[in-house]
Amino acid sequence: MTAPRIERLSEGVTLWLADCREILPQLGRFDAVVTDPPYGLGDKMQGGTWGAKAGFKEMARWDRAPPEEQVLRDLIGLSKHQIFWGGQYFALPPARCWLIWNKTNAVPTMADFETAWTNLDRPSKRFDAPVGRVEYGHATQKPLPLMMWTLGFVASARTILDPFCGTGTTGVAAVKLGRRFVGIEIEPKYFEVARRRISDALREPDMFVAPVATPPKQGALDL
Repeated sequence: MTAPRIERLSEGVTLWLADCREILPQLGRFDAVVTDPPYGLGDKMQGGTWGAKAGFKEMARWDRAPPEEQVLRDLIGLSKHQIFWGGQYFALPPARCWLIWNKTNAVPTMADFETAWTNLDRPSKRFDAPVGRVEYGHATQKPLPLMMWTLGFVASARTILDPFCGTGTTGVAAVKLGRRFVGIEIEPKYFEVARRRISDALREPDMFVAPVATPPKQGALDL
């Protein structure tokens, strides 16, 4: 792994090419951590026409194990709210609010739905949406409408951290909703895709959403 690289895409929107375990101790607190970590299913994802695609072959390499428990504890300590997709695979506290993505077009050999663990004190909710194409070469890319829906559950959160940002879907959703965002990605190829996608989203803001605000500087949260 090369030395960490930082890209400041705008005031309040930053990407790191790095191992999140190296970067997290340098960061201040966030309003919310919204992320989709590796689940540890790489060796189990095989068979079918989708299993032969390049993105799924790569998955067997980088999705061999879920994050260390200490990383998850650190993330919980960094934020007021947390939403972790794939939460059933991790050692996390009991939760009242689980988010469910019902894959309306799931093939029989894949999961019919995905779940996200949250620390939110509200009823569990479901989002019905088809599985999108592996559009950016990442086998587990979440659809943009799903991540915009997810961020709706932390509507008051102005600063969002995604330490496993992949090709940047959470970052795109965040900037479209006018949030400040920090993403960390360890794979150079995915980092470059995330940088391009989020930069494009910043250049084409949603006309119905205020642009990313610049709050007063406050110590370690100078992102």
